[in-house]
Parts: sequence; structure tokens; C-alpha cells
Amino acid sequence: MGKITNTEDKTWKKPTAASRADKHELYERSVQCAETEIDFIEATYRKLRKHPARLLREDFCGTMHNSCEWVRRHRDNRAICVDIDPSVLEWGRTRNLGALTPEQAGRISIRNADVRKVRCEPVDAVLALNFSYWVFKSRQDMGAYLRRVRQGLKPDGILFLDAFGGYEAFEELEESTRYKGFTYIWDQHRYNPITGDATCFIHFAFPDGSRLDRAFRYDWRLWTLPELTEILAESGFKATVYWEGEDAKGEGNGVFKPAQVGTADAGWIVYIVAEKI
Repeated sequence: MGKITNTEDKTWKKPTAASRADKHELYERSVQCAETEIDFIEATYRKLRKHPARLLREDFCGTMHNSCEWVRRHRDNRAICVDIDPSVLEWGRTRNLGALTPEQAGRISIRNADVRKVRCEPVDAVLALNFSYWVFKSRQDMGAYLRRVRQGLKPDGILFLDAFGGYEAFEELEESTRYKGFTYIWDQHRYNPITGDATCFIHFAFPDGSRLDRAFRYDWRLWTLPELTEILAESGFKATVYWEGEDAKGEGNGVFKPAQVGTADAGWIVYIVAEKI
């Protein structure tokens, strides 16, 4: 009679939450709120131009989350999605475009290209959100990008940007925010006050103790609002900062309105609405 052996692999371990995680899904859950972004863009464009925007270009579009929300809103809405990373575009094509109806998906055009070189029909609005355009670190490079955007806008087109700041923005620190099933960690890892260069990471931690470290890396210049509004003016835009209001507890209420005076908070996020002139 042959010897009976134990075939169980003693080295097998249960996969960790980090090993099973999808970083793009976690990013969308913790960083992006496409519904809120598109609400602001729709309302602001209509108020300024007295008619709705229909054709949107999303620069640095990543997973195309905002553009998918855009085409859901109205049967005449179209979007052009531009990103230099083919892998993130493919994720968005599978997950986000795949969730649209065929008719909706047909109103989205995807361009795997450098935002400074892409060619497409003139659009009503260009979005460059989540501070993605901060990849341009010099006034020359930032100005070149903004002038290129201006060329791609219709005569009454509008560029929508966001920006963050406050005295904590210049510190090297980590901030954690809990979500269902994971913790989002924003890591301002390095800042050079001489050049304004900043290196930031996003990490994710899970209840089982596992982590997805450096899931996303950002090498930016930490631009200030006066710098950005000045470069926008030099590039042919009228720029207005939209500051967030506060609730009764002094917390942000999600309502952004044109402002010329802000508060010296530890941290803030604003929209910059740049009208083509």
C-alpha cells in the first residue's frame, strides 16, 4: 500500500486586501465625484454664456469618469477624452464606457495623446481637473499649454481648472481619510521651496493591515493662485477664482462662488474658471 502524503500547500496564504485591490476604483471612490464636478461645470457655463455647453474636452482624463457622467446628462452632450497613458484609458474604456449604453459610449471620442499636441474640433469647454496640469512646472511650459487650450476652444469657450493651497500645502505631511473598506492616505512627501517642486503620493491601507503604497505618484509644481491667474491672463483668458463657502460649523459646504478675497486657511480647494477672450 502506497504512502499517503498531505498535498496541502503549507506555504499558501490568504490574499491580502491590498493584493486584490484595484487602484483606479479606489481613486474614483476617494478622490473623484463626477456628479459634483459636472454639476458645477454645467451650471457655471450656462450662467456665463446663457446657453448650455454640449461638447467637452477632458484633458488628463484618466479613467474618463467625468466624461462618462457628461454624456449621461443629455442626449446632445459629447466628450473628447485625452490622456497620454494608454493603460488608464483602457481601464476606463472597460469599466466606465462599458457601463454606458452603446449610444452614450458612441458620443465619447478617446485620444491617446499629449494634451499639448492633440488636434480635435473646437469645444465649448475644456476640463483639466485634479491638479493634473501642475505637471507643467515652468511659466513657459504652463503658458504653452494654456495657449494651446485656447486654440482648441470655441470663441465663447471656457477652461475649467482646480487648484489647492493653504499653509499646510507647503508642508511635508500625510493625511488619512477613512472610507468603507479602506483608508485613503494623501502624502505630501517632498517640497522644494526654491523651485516649488512637490512630490506627492496616494497610498491605500486596509483593515487586514495590508497597504497599497505609492499607488499614485505626482511630480508637480505647487502653483499659487496669483501665478496661475497671471499666466492665464497672459495666455488670453479672463480668470475668476470660485471659492468654497462654509456651513454653520465653518466647514466647506460644496458651494463655489466667484471671489476676490479668500481666507488664510490651512487648506483649501478652488475652481478657476477661465473664459476665452
